Amino acid sequence: MFLPAQPIYPVAGIREIEARAMPGAKPSLMERAGRAAAEDAVRLIMDRPGPILVACGPGNNGGDGFVLARHFRQAGREVVAAFADDAARFPADAATAYANYRNSGGDTVSSLPAAPADGWALVIDALFGIGLTRPLEGRYAQWVDSLSRVPSPRLAIDMPSGLDTDSGRVLGTCFRATHTTTFIALKPGLLTLDGPDHAGEISVQRLDVDAAGWLQPLGRAVRPSLFAHRLQPRRRNSHKGSYGDAAILGGAPGMCGAALLAARAALWLGSGRVFAGLLDDAAPRVDVAHPELMLRAASALPEQLSALAVGPGLGQSDSAHGLLSAAITRDLALVLDADALNLLAADPALQAAVTARSAPTVLTPHPSEAARLLGCDTATVQNDRLAAALALSGRLRAHTVLKGCGSIVACPDGRWFINDSGHPGMASAGMGDVLTGLITALLAQGWDAECALLAATHLHGCAADRLARDGIGPVGLSAGELIGAARSLFNGWLTEAARNGF
Repeated sequence: MFLPAQPIYPVAGIREIEARAMPGAKPSLMERAGRAAAEDAVRLIMDRPGPILVACGPGNNGGDGFVLARHFRQAGREVVAAFADDAARFPADAATAYANYRNSGGDTVSSLPAAPADGWALVIDALFGIGLTRPLEGRYAQWVDSLSRVPSPRLAIDMPSGLDTDSGRVLGTCFRATHTTTFIALKPGLLTLDGPDHAGEISVQRLDVDAAGWLQPLGRAVRPSLFAHRLQPRRRNSHKGSYGDAAILGGAPGMCGAALLAARAALWLGSGRVFAGLLDDAAPRVDVAHPELMLRAASALPEQLSALAVGPGLGQSDSAHGLLSAAITRDLALVLDADALNLLAADPALQAAVTARSAPTVLTPHPSEAARLLGCDTATVQNDRLAAALALSGRLRAHTVLKGCGSIVACPDGRWFINDSGHPGMASAGMGDVLTGLITALLAQGWDAECALLAATHLHGCAADRLARDGIGPVGLSAGELIGAARSLFNGWLTEAARNGF
C-alpha cells in the first residue's frame, strides 16, 4: 500500500498551527511532546542499561526535555539533566515542565558530566529545537560537539540543535543525531541539504494535532501516493504509438554518452519510440547496446514528438544555442537540463521565450546551474534551497527540480515537495542524464509535468536505494546501472497501484 505524502511546514507554519491548537489544550502541547519523545526514546534503549543524559536548553525545547526526563524518572530510570541557564527566564510552559521535574525529585547539573564507566544508555538533545536562527557558540557549541561524539544512541528533540529548520543549513555546529523525534509535522531542514546527515532516523509525533486541519500545507514529502492515479496498466489493445515519441537533444563532440544515457532511460521507462539528436556529426548512427534507439543528427529530429529534452551533452556552441531556441518554440512538453540551462541563464531573450510557453516546461538544475539562472552564487542557493527552487519555478513558469541532497520539486503555483529517496552513491557522472530521460519518458506517455517530475525524481532515488540494498554501491554505483533498477521498480509500482484500485 502506498504511504500518504506527509505534509511539511516551515517554522512560520508550525508556529501558526501551535498558536491555533494550543489555547485550552489539555494536556498541553509541551506535555504531549515530552511524553511522545519519551515513547520514542524507550524504543531506543529497550536492552540498554545505564543512565540517560538529557541536555536541556533555555526555551521550550528545554521544557520538552524536562517532561521527558520526568517520565523516565517516574519509570525508574536514572536520568541526568544538564541545564546551564536561569530557570527564571523560562517561558510559562517550560517553567511548569521544569518545576514538575524538580518536584518529582529530579535535579540538574550545570555542565556536561563525564560518561559513566559503561557509557550512557542514551543522550538527548533538548537544547534549541526549531527556534534557532543564529550560529551556536560558546558553551552550547561545546555541548553540541561533545554530545555528538558520544558512542550511544543520540536523540534530537524536534530538530537537531544547530540545524536551521527551514533550510537544513548547519548554523556553526550541529548535533549529529542517530534519531530525531519531531513534532506535529515534518520540517524542510530535516530532509534537505545538511539535514539528513544530522537528523538520522526521523519519527513524526503529531501530538493529536491535525496540522492540515489548521493550515493547509504547501509542502509535502514525495511518495508514490502523489502520482498513483497515473500508474495505470497498459491496455492490451495498444501499440508503440500509444506511448509517445520521446527525443533527447544533445551529444556534442566528446559528450555523446550523456545523450545516450538519457535516451536509454527514456526507452526503458516505456516510451514508444525514442530519438537521440546528436550534435557530434562523427557519432555513430546506431547504439549497438540499444539498437532500438533512433539516432539522428541534431537538426533532423522529427517534427511530431510527444516530449523533448534538451541539454545532456549539449555544449554551449552557437549551434547548441540555435537548437535550444528552436526547441523552446515547439508546442510540446520540454525538459531543459545541463547546458540548456547554462545557455538559458546567459540569454534573457531565451528566458522570456521559456516564460511565454504554453506547453509544459520542466527544469532540472543542480545548485550551480540554479545560481546562474538566478544571478547569484551557489552558496546562496544552498543556503535556502527551497526559496531558490520556488524562485526559478515562479520566474520561468516551469516545474523545477533543484537536485541535491533532498531534491526540491517546485511548482509555478507555489506548492513544493521534498524527495528523500537516494543516497551519496548517486554523486556520479551521468546520474542527471538518467533523471532527464525518466522525466521525458513519462511526459511522452501523457503524464502531466507535476506528476512526471515527482515520479521520476522519486524513482531515480529509489532505484539507487534498491541497488545499494542488493550490494551494488553506494560507492562505485554508475548511472547506467540505475536504468534497469528504475524499470523494475516502476513496474512494481504499476502492480501495486492495480492491486489497490488506483
